[in-house]
Amino acid sequence: MEVNGAAAIVTGGASGLGGATAEALAAAGAKVAIWDMNKEKGEAHAEKIGGVFVETNVASEDSVAASVKTSLDAHGAPAILVNCAGIATGEKTVGKNGPHVLENFKRVIDVNLVGTFNCIRLVAAEMEKADPKADGERGVIINTASVAAFEGQIGQAAYSASKSGVVGMTLPIARDLMNIGIRCNTIAPGIFWTPMMAGMDQKVQDALAAMVPFPKRLGTPEEFASMALEITRNVMVNGAVIRLDGAIRMQPR
Repeated sequence: MEVNGAAAIVTGGASGLGGATAEALAAAGAKVAIWDMNKEKGEAHAEKIGGVFVETNVASEDSVAASVKTSLDAHGAPAILVNCAGIATGEKTVGKNGPHVLENFKRVIDVNLVGTFNCIRLVAAEMEKADPKADGERGVIINTASVAAFEGQIGQAAYSASKSGVVGMTLPIARDLMNIGIRCNTIAPGIFWTPMMAGMDQKVQDALAAMVPFPKRLGTPEEFASMALEITRNVMVNGAVIRLDGAIRMQPR
């Protein structure tokens, strides 16, 4: 797909992996709409890259439907959707305070899995209306999973379940959308530097980096963005889940 001139939506695009992806798409000539809950950061980042900010709760049908309309009015039919919005929680199935709080589990699933699908279904419906480009392509969807989808650690039952769900629906969605020329892929990053990571002690950051076989460091948001751009451009990448992790295989803790 030709990125230059394409309308793109990046959920969770105010910072972190989504922020870097929004910036990379804009630098390549895309018209970017940042969907995020953080209005202050979202507006600032949108201004920086020459895009638009749309306050969005990905888990809400009404919120995403409204955001689709706002993005359409600003940039026209979307051709690129990158789903980076997500939350994490750490809680054992049974811990010192008793069983895992069910509402906490539901919340993670609602945002990370249901929210991702909610954006896919509503944005893909608009992609379908566009005229096909080369190879009959109308759009590309890129989701964010995690290596926790495969090697969840202690306290990650909810997070791992949500990311496993994203991995599991990648191929069926690609097959659902193949006849209308929309691709669906997922990136499963390992340990990456994010704003959440920045708040950790340097010793903790160094210990996490040492877990990566090679290169022995945290991944950067720019490396995630680079992979997203390659998936966007390379039409043969479809129905794939790509680990971006320096060959790490997570241990129990």
